[in-house]
Amino acid sequence: MGEPTDASTTSTSTSTPTITITVEFTGGLEMLFDNIPFHHVKLPAKNTQGQVVTIGDLIPWLCENLMKDTRKELFVLDGNVRPGILVLINEADWELEGEDKYELKDGDNVLFVSTLHGG
Repeated sequence: MGEPTDASTTSTSTSTPTITITVEFTGGLEMLFDNIPFHHVKLPAKNTQGQVVTIGDLIPWLCENLMKDTRKELFVLDGNVRPGILVLINEADWELEGEDKYELKDGDNVLFVSTLHGG
């Protein structure tokens, strides 16, 4: 496995509070993200509405800023993580954490695992 990449928003100024999280892709999803399974991502602590940034904010950010593959429908469907992709937040199923409403915290680890396999 390669070294983690560092990614951050381009609009974040030094005066804007930020958080740094680790995002991981496995089960074939890493192919959509330039075959890099680990990413250290720096995000503004607040979204554009001034609320704490959530997984719901992270998903489109990943598509716009990290995804190299044009087949976004393999990761998202109707703006949500595609069925068949498990999302773990700090090793807990995101369904137990509020799914896309989970408020991201500095140091969080978000893992996306594809369970979709061809035969």
